[in-house]
Amino acid sequence: MPRTGGSYSTSDLSRKSGDIIAEALRHPVTITQRNKPRLVLLNIDDYERLMRQSDARSVGMLETMPHELLDEFEAAVDAYAETDEASR
Repeated sequence: MPRTGGSYSTSDLSRKSGDIIAEALRHPVTITQRNKPRLVLLNIDDYERLMRQSDARSVGMLETMPHELLDEFEAAVDAYAETDEASR
């Protein structure tokens, strides 16, 4: 995603909405309220990309992990533990 853009207050939003929207089409814009970030305005392409990325993530549990992956995970944990013990 592009860099975070400008920051505007909620009162700026009511006075300069056209300019702020135009800027948000180029890069995300933060809207503050009482000097605290409250909202981010971003263009639809960036929003849809974020939504696709979040859909690609999943949660798993050790109990449901395939055996091959569980073996690989346990080996990595064991290797880390051995390295950690050796460095003490």
